[in-house]
This record gives sequence, C-alpha cells and structure tokens, in this order.
Amino acid sequence: MVARRRALPGRGKVSDVGQREQESGQVPATGTERGLGSNYRKLWTASAISNLGDGIDSAAIPLLAETLTRDPLLFAGVAIAGRLPWLLFSLHAGVIADRVDRRRLMYLCNAVRCGLMLLLGVAILLDAASIWLLYLIALGLGVFEVLFDNAANALMPAVVRRDQLERANGLLYAGEDVGNQFVGPALGAWLFGMAAALPILIDAGTFAISAGLLIWMTGTYSRAHRRTQAATAPEAGIAAAPGDGGPTGPSAASPTATTGGRSPAALAEIAEGLQWLRRHRLLRTFAVLTAAMNGATMAWYSVLALYVVGEESVLGLSEAAFGLLFVAGATGSLLGSFGAQRTARLLGRGRALRIALAMVGLAPLSIALTGDVVIYLIAQAMYGFAVVTWNVITISLRQRLVPDELLGRVNSVFRFFGWGAMPLGALVGGLTASAFGLRAPWFAAAGVMAVGVTLAFRIVTPAAVAAADAEAGLTSG
Repeated sequence: MVARRRALPGRGKVSDVGQREQESGQVPATGTERGLGSNYRKLWTASAISNLGDGIDSAAIPLLAETLTRDPLLFAGVAIAGRLPWLLFSLHAGVIADRVDRRRLMYLCNAVRCGLMLLLGVAILLDAASIWLLYLIALGLGVFEVLFDNAANALMPAVVRRDQLERANGLLYAGEDVGNQFVGPALGAWLFGMAAALPILIDAGTFAISAGLLIWMTGTYSRAHRRTQAATAPEAGIAAAPGDGGPTGPSAASPTATTGGRSPAALAEIAEGLQWLRRHRLLRTFAVLTAAMNGATMAWYSVLALYVVGEESVLGLSEAAFGLLFVAGATGSLLGSFGAQRTARLLGRGRALRIALAMVGLAPLSIALTGDVVIYLIAQAMYGFAVVTWNVITISLRQRLVPDELLGRVNSVFRFFGWGAMPLGALVGGLTASAFGLRAPWFAAAGVMAVGVTLAFRIVTPAAVAAADAEAGLTSG
C-alpha cells in the first residue's frame, strides 16, 4: 500500500512579486523552504488513519475467514479476491489517475470503501456473513484500492519537491507502519475477540475520516492544471509549487513523453506508460523484482492465519497472539522507514537495494526451515526492514525520473506487474499448502526470491543506480 511533506509558503511578509507567485501556484525554482507543508500533513494524517483501519482488518478479516473455513485454498481465496483487481484493472486505473483530479479520486475511493466495510459489519451483526460475501467485499475493496493507490503515488510529486521525495515517502511509510502493523493488528485481534463486527465497523470510520482530510487539502490537482503548470513553468523560469497540483519539475530524463495534442484512447495512453517503462532498463527491472517479491510474499501471507492460529497450525498460537506477531515486521518496517535514506547514503542506493533483496529471500527460508516463533519474529523484522528500504528508494527514484504527465500510467504499469503478481502468489500459496502442508508456501517464496536475486544482481548494480540518480539530477548516495 501508498503507501509525508513541507512548510507553508506565504508565512510572514512577502514582496508583491512573491505574493503573485504564490497566488499563481508557482515559486522560484531556487526556493529555500525545507518543510513539507500543510497539504503533506493532511495527506500524511489521512494515510495514517486509513492504515490504522487497514491494520485492524489485517488481523480481523483473516480471523473472520478462519471461522468460516480452514480449507487452505478457500481461505487463500480472500487474498486472491483482494489482489485480483491489481492484475485486471491497474493499467486502466493509471489512465484514470492521469485524466482526473487525483485528490478527488482518492477521497471518493475512500468513501466507497467506507460503505463496503459498513456492509460487511452489518452482515456480521445479522449473522449473514459467509466466505462468499467476504470474497465480494475483498474484491470491491481491491478495485478501489487500485484506484486510490495509483492516484496517491502520482499525487506525491505535486505535494513535495523532487529533492524531498525520499524524506516524504519515508515518513509516510513510518506513519503507515505504526497503524498498519504496530497498533492495528493487535487492536484488531483484541476487538475481534470482543465482537467480530467491531473492528470492521471501526475500519469503516477510518475510511470516512481519511476521506474528509483529503477533501480538506488545498490546491488544484486536475489534468488541465497539471498541463498548464508543465507548459508555463519552463517558460517563466519557475517551478510549480508543491501542494498546488503542478509537477515538481517534469523530468527531462529519457525516455521522453508525448503529452501534447488530443487525448488518445485509453489503450493508447496505457501503451505510452508501458513503452516508457519498457525503455528504462533499471525501472523495468525494479518492476519485475517487485512482482517476484509480492508474489512470493502473498504465497505465505495468504495462509498465514492457518500457519499461526489454532491446534492444527504450525505455531499453535491464539487469536490474540496472531495480532501481536505483526509487531515484529512492523519494528523492521519502522526502522526501514526512518533509516532508508541514511542507509542509502551510507551504503549507496545500489548496494542498499541488493542487500534488501537478499534479506527478503532469507526471511521465508529461515521460517520454513525452523517453524519456531522466535526465528519467525526475527525473520519478519528483517523482512520488514528490507521491504520498506526497497520501497522508499525505488519509489522515490521512479517519482523523480518519470514525467508528471505520465506518472499515473507508469505507476499503473509498474503496479500491474508488481501487484498483479499478488493474486497469482496467493493462488500458489493456497495450492501448495493444500498439497504439501502449511510450510510449503514459505519454501516456494524462498525459491522464487533466490532466482530473482541471482538474475537481478547483474542489472541492479551500484553503477546503474548512480546513472539513474544522475539522470534524475541527483548525486548518488
């Protein structure tokens, strides 16, 4: 998930020239303001609250599914339904994100997700919940998650400056991790023990609050405004102001984008994003590796509650302990959120990415070989640190490199591969667990990552990442 920003322009006295620049949504390209601003704070808070609800449901929904079935394949069906929209719909979601006001799209998506969770909560209260209803709710949530996350990733460069992206993304992930993995799962498991509908209804409330905060953001984020900003900023010698919806300086990096003329058909617009990513070898490789990581992760995550909870499980823990287990991964993720930028500077972005890939492969292998709770906690902490470090570095680089007018579509193509692998991974997890037992998905995940890491080390080199940094106008750390 989308998975943070800057000081308000216009504080204190400004000259008439400065005032006019602020009113037009533009500031001098050499501006020195270093904060992340009120729009970022609203976006960060909206994300943190929504992710608290997601964390609650990350424990509550599997526990609900576990009460409805213990068949591994049927159980994995919930994860498959939730991730299937990324495979079927993500490319068109990118076109939508590039055509509409991205902020408006985000709050409408959260409003619909609020309604879906209310529907599920009422069904539980009426004792009408079934595994099939859970599939439908998961599918609906997935569709609007695809729309929301594509818009959110494309919105970020309009909220902060290009040189602030790693800091902004890192803080965003930190806020997400606290709610999604530290507080949310433990709270969700505890609330589920009190009443099965309670965590579901609370999540509906978090979606509603998040939508309200997004509505409260200022600025214009429409396609027409983005095009106007992109056209006028270079001519005037000024950069669009972060938080006003304009690009933070469209990248001049090749491959070049075609942004003028009449709007092409949706398939042609998708093709633009696909061709841009295809021509950029490093980002294309990131997409494939993200697909491998996400598919491997969903193989074991899709049956995690069966692996952890109950007498028939491997770990044999209680429902309450299931929620607490998320804290280990959250600890690693939080360290990664705050430490990714420092890690990149200390080791260099290229080396940091290679180490992260290796850690993602070692984590499931150690869990599969031992079946021990302590090893599980250590491995999940290592996994959380590695994944967030990878995300912060690769997403920030992508946001700097891709021209703003193409960002939604390139993000959608990236996520088509990266997130589209999730339902396939969940299906593999359910099938392997049914055929070979609950440890099998962990071995499968380790095998996929071993192949991915071996192939990736030929392309994801420190020199290749440094060249991409130079292309984006940065000095590689």
